[in-house]
Amino acid sequence: MSSIFKAYDIRGVYGEQLTEDLAYRIGRAFATFLGCKKVVVGRDMRPHSQPLFDHLAKGLVEQGVVVVDLGLCSTPMSYYANGMLGADAGIMITASHNPGKYNGFKLSKEQAIPISGATGIKDIERIVQEEAFAPVPDAPGRIDTYNIMSAYKDHIRAFADFARPVKVAIDYANGMGILEGEVLEDLLDIQPLFKELDGTFPNHEANPLEIETFEPLQNAMRAGSYDFGIYFDGDADRAGFTDERGEIVSNDMITALIAEAILEKEKGVVFYDLRSSWAVKEVIAESGGEPRMSRVGHAFIKEQMREAKAVFAGELSGHYYFRENYYTESAALAAIMIANLITHTGKTLSELVKPIQRFHASGEINSTVADTKPVFERLRAAYPEGRVIELDGLSLEFDDWWFNVRASNTEPLVRLNLEATTPEAMVQRRDEVLALIRA
Repeated sequence: MSSIFKAYDIRGVYGEQLTEDLAYRIGRAFATFLGCKKVVVGRDMRPHSQPLFDHLAKGLVEQGVVVVDLGLCSTPMSYYANGMLGADAGIMITASHNPGKYNGFKLSKEQAIPISGATGIKDIERIVQEEAFAPVPDAPGRIDTYNIMSAYKDHIRAFADFARPVKVAIDYANGMGILEGEVLEDLLDIQPLFKELDGTFPNHEANPLEIETFEPLQNAMRAGSYDFGIYFDGDADRAGFTDERGEIVSNDMITALIAEAILEKEKGVVFYDLRSSWAVKEVIAESGGEPRMSRVGHAFIKEQMREAKAVFAGELSGHYYFRENYYTESAALAAIMIANLITHTGKTLSELVKPIQRFHASGEINSTVADTKPVFERLRAAYPEGRVIELDGLSLEFDDWWFNVRASNTEPLVRLNLEATTPEAMVQRRDEVLALIRA
């Protein structure tokens, strides 16, 4: 059971690791841990999300909680509902981009503040294991229903400011992007792909980090004439983009463009994760913002954003965090920001990105290692002249290149991201560092 209580959420194979009885006990434990009275609960389109809701809600109601049933919604919609409705907490039933046999819970406190392993998930696990539930109150809670779509749509669409019509292709991947994308309907001229809710993901995995899954969107882009392409992950808290030619635009470049657009109207702090190109930091500074590096992971980024009252943050994995959405993700708002930028500059997405493709990145490369500690020791010893950053794993910066190596939380892997000023230097340094990692 313990394997499903993870650093950022609760997630496992339905019927094996995550059962309906366990969902009921998690509901009781969640209410016990937070002492909450009003909890918004949304769910994705997986076949088992409804029975998991039924049992989770049973546990919450038994503990005296008023459950606000959002029904089917995207994860960004559930976060918005948490804040807008003044709830004490929120739960989104989803396994995000994982295959259809998985399911899980994304947990948050009031104002959509995330609950991570360090801030509550491990406590909830302990309460479940020990059955240390709070006494059942005399009066049970109840289940109310609320459709958040109209309020979320009005909220996000208010940011649209298109100088001309915009035509896009969207790969919904049979996931909750179908509902997230409703925000964009009538605003954009949309060519949809896989716009049928199906939690078995019959066409391809709903994960924009898997480059090969972009192929249907790229083919559609090249067969038609579009301003850009959008690809939502399973619960639509992430988005990938292609330019007008169907070429994939890396998510750190999208972060830089959105930051530039936001900073044009309001100066402030912008966070970027430490795997992002040096160009992101440069664009934020050039746009009058204050660039700040963050470690990887939504819980960390959201916490830092709140502390700094940051205007925006972006993560290399395709999460785009907006202050206006309670410091949480909104894939639809990211798409609107890109559309705004294209129509106001009169430039294509490829033309906007070209000046900020200043460096050459390796992409994230995984290596299987039996013991990660010697890896970090070898790297430190090999590059004593590097500027050391230990925000997340080990980062070393030099005048013309940098790299970050992080250990996986769940597997015997280390992940390398590296960037250099020339493609030749990138290849040379990449191979050099990989040899040290795999020695």
